[in-house]
Amino acid sequence: MLLLFLLLLSLSAPPLAFSLNQDGLFLWQAKLQLSDPINALSNWNERDATPCSWNGVVCGNATGQVTELHLPSSQLQGSFPISLCRIPSLSVVSLPDNSIGSSLTADIANCTNLQRLNLSLNLFVGPIPETLSQIPALRYLDLSSNNFSGDIPARFGEFQKLERLMLFNNLLNGTIPSSLGNISTLKFLQLAYNPFTPSPIPSEFGNLTNLEELWLPHSNLIGSIPSNLTRLAKLQNLDLSCNKLSGSIPISIIELKSIVQIELFENSLSGELPVGMSNMTSLRRFDASTNNLTGSIPDELCSLPLESLNLFENGFDGSLPASVARSSNLYELKLFNNKLSGPLPSDLGKNSPLRSIDVSYNQFYGEIPANLCGGGALEELILLYNSFSGKIPDSLGKCQSLNRVRLRNNKLSGMVPDALWGLPHLDLLDLLDNSLSGQISSAISGANNLSVLLISNNHFSGSIPDEIGSLEKLVKFVAHHNSLTGGIPASIVKLSQLDYLDLSDNQLSGKIPGGIDALKKLNNLTLANNKLDGEIPREIGSLPALNYLDLSGNDLSGEIPLELGNLKLNLLNLSNNQLSGKIPPSFANANYIKSFMGNPGLCGDLSGLCPTHSESKNSRNLWIFPSMFILAGIVLVVGVVWFYFKYRNFKKMKKGFALSKWKSFHKLGFSEFEIVKLLNEDNVGVDQGAESMSVIAGSYGYIAPEYGYTLRVNEKSDIYSFGVVILELVTGRPPIDAEYGEKDLVKWVASILDEKGIEHVIDPTLDAMYMEEIRKVLDVGLVCTSSLPINRPSMRKLVKMLQEASPGFKAKSIKKDGVLSPYYQGSIV
Repeated sequence: MLLLFLLLLSLSAPPLAFSLNQDGLFLWQAKLQLSDPINALSNWNERDATPCSWNGVVCGNATGQVTELHLPSSQLQGSFPISLCRIPSLSVVSLPDNSIGSSLTADIANCTNLQRLNLSLNLFVGPIPETLSQIPALRYLDLSSNNFSGDIPARFGEFQKLERLMLFNNLLNGTIPSSLGNISTLKFLQLAYNPFTPSPIPSEFGNLTNLEELWLPHSNLIGSIPSNLTRLAKLQNLDLSCNKLSGSIPISIIELKSIVQIELFENSLSGELPVGMSNMTSLRRFDASTNNLTGSIPDELCSLPLESLNLFENGFDGSLPASVARSSNLYELKLFNNKLSGPLPSDLGKNSPLRSIDVSYNQFYGEIPANLCGGGALEELILLYNSFSGKIPDSLGKCQSLNRVRLRNNKLSGMVPDALWGLPHLDLLDLLDNSLSGQISSAISGANNLSVLLISNNHFSGSIPDEIGSLEKLVKFVAHHNSLTGGIPASIVKLSQLDYLDLSDNQLSGKIPGGIDALKKLNNLTLANNKLDGEIPREIGSLPALNYLDLSGNDLSGEIPLELGNLKLNLLNLSNNQLSGKIPPSFANANYIKSFMGNPGLCGDLSGLCPTHSESKNSRNLWIFPSMFILAGIVLVVGVVWFYFKYRNFKKMKKGFALSKWKSFHKLGFSEFEIVKLLNEDNVGVDQGAESMSVIAGSYGYIAPEYGYTLRVNEKSDIYSFGVVILELVTGRPPIDAEYGEKDLVKWVASILDEKGIEHVIDPTLDAMYMEEIRKVLDVGLVCTSSLPINRPSMRKLVKMLQEASPGFKAKSIKKDGVLSPYYQGSIV
């Protein structure tokens, strides 16, 4: 037989010296079955007496026989060389991270002496052969990260000595067999990341009394957590995350005395945390976030020497137990999106190496604990959307390792510590919507890694320091609604990575810096409502990425540079300045008329551009109000006619009414929130005025979802864009914002309505007495932004819906001889 084998081998290989021993011949045959693009097997020489010096081959010292084969990450290709199973003493085959593919045949059972088989990170397909369970000495089986499909063989319950079974990250789509509960020797069971048929955790797993790790995330598990899992006395790691488990966490879980880590996040678990968790003295990491858990956070849980506690996105209430501050190991505390209240423990961080704290979207109040940086390791501090008050502790400036600080939407006051401005590893500093004061410190020059600086809606004063220009990584600088004075520092043009600059609603003066064309990545330039003077720099027209340009409400003079016509803008607003001369030809059309209002020197270029002498300060902005209906009218003439007559009636009536935002505007049939938000300069896309719906519909944040695959704009896509505008008015929010994450305004509204209710969507500055009208218009916006075009109304129907949303609307019908007029309101569909 051997002579026959050698004869066959010689037909497909160079002549051998016939000195290679039998183990070497089997290995050489395996080499011939594999492709070796990087020559990982280059030193496999058929003229050697034995293969013991070959790459990846291990031989026994006494016998000289091949016992192990290790060839990880060698880019080997082809099918599994079954000739390896003919090597009698081979106990280990480890070929992970290659490109070995095809199916794994039942002949694998011929590797009768195998103790370890690692074929992970390859390209195997088809079913897992059940014959693997016939290998009597097999202790370690790793088939993870392949493309195996079908069921886990029920016969796997027959393994005699198996300790590790790793099948995660495949395409297994059957159910998890209960027979696995028969492998009494099993220590590690890892089946995660498979598209199993939805099924419960087999209760038989409670028989695996030697199990140390049960890893089942992303396994389509349903039902409740079996109470008998608590029989697993040696279990250290229990991971059931990212499934569809329901019911309460079984109280018997406290019997897991050896447990170190429990991961239950992203399920549908409910009820309170079990009583008696202090018994789990080995527990270091507990994550039950993103469930439906309620009640208070147990003091006995917080008293454990925890390293990580994640309970975010649940319904926990009450206070955070002070005992959490006593853990000398705590490095991560994430409790955001709950209903927790009260002050944070004053010693939080004093005794712990805290690296990450996120307690945002709760109802915490009081001062920020002064000891948060006590351990010196804090990297992330997120306390936004609470009611923290008082000053930012000076000690935060000592947190040299901090890279993210988010304190927005609190009641913080006083000055920001100088050292906090200049932390060397700081990537994000978010202080939005507080009552902070003082100046932006020149120490900011030390924040070499700062990419996002958000300080809007505070009381910061003084000038922007020249040192801002040293922040080479700064991408976003938002400082609107403060009391900043002085000029825009010339050094700002050094920020080559800057994408977003908003310094509006301050008291900045002087000229817009020259050399601004160096900001090649600038997308948004908003300097509205300051005291800037001089001419608009021509270099702005050379900014290739600019989409939003708002220089309104300043004292800019001179002509509008022709170079601005080179820009592809979604928003242009140069209104209320001292500009003169001609409007560039690319903007000299009705779509842009509102972008130039309030510049007397531009009169005559476009009809209706100049405000009349009798108009009040507020009335000069009334152009914004009819713009919403002009947008609708462009799509449907009926909408234009209706709006025109409404506006004409308003002009007649306004002499008899004071120009309050209610008595006049309600004559048009709209509620306060529409006017207030149309006058709100923060609403990107609305301030464009009468810009055409086609322009808005093509703007990021306004594009209908079906455009991604149809590439067509029609009435339904225009309705979607108009609906986004309506949602802007109701919420007081822009169509896109970093706060939404990967969502846009439409998806944000839908998620907040579902999670928190309508009161968290509607702009809180709107008058509550018009809540009924506000709700109606919100409904209109939601219908218009339906993901399915067929569910969106026609423009005629939209006009009717907006009419019906106005206060005191009554449908009218005109009868003639008992027959309804064709102009009956109900006929508009």
